[in-house]
Amino acid sequence: MRLTKRKVIAAIIFIIISVTAQFIPFEKKENQQNNSLFKITRVIDGDTIEIEGGKTVRYIGIDAPELHHPKKPVQCFAKEAYEKNKELVEGKMVKLEKDVSEKDKYKRLLRYVFLYDPLSTSEALFVNKYLVAEGFVHAATFPPDVKYADIFVSEQRNATMNKKGLWSSCYN
Repeated sequence: MRLTKRKVIAAIIFIIISVTAQFIPFEKKENQQNNSLFKITRVIDGDTIEIEGGKTVRYIGIDAPELHHPKKPVQCFAKEAYEKNKELVEGKMVKLEKDVSEKDKYKRLLRYVFLYDPLSTSEALFVNKYLVAEGFVHAATFPPDVKYADIFVSEQRNATMNKKGLWSSCYN
């Protein structure tokens, strides 16, 4: 009877180790991706970019005025949002941070974008937050991706009160 208990315990331990081991490489891969820097090859509009390799990235938590909508005219401040986003990130290296969702319905990666200056000792520029704070885009919360939603809403409130960007040009 003892031999059977040992075999059962050994089998249970083997199963636990096998199941756990399946998740370790995924976690390592995910962590490596979160710590990687990506080169921005093209800015599409105020809240969408393309990274090396051709993947399109949609910024989480913000919504820029429409620049390329097939059924809408160019919206107020769309060109300014595009130009500022381009000035900030095009050709530069950024860190992309995932929230809950991987992609949107258009198959674009959903990410928070952080711009690093390798010569600076200061914190990275949180691009999503900056664009809201300076009035280039609106805060836009789409659950389950809500990690920084409170920050974006607060920054938009300040931009609105101070009539920054689109809040001075589009909402008189």
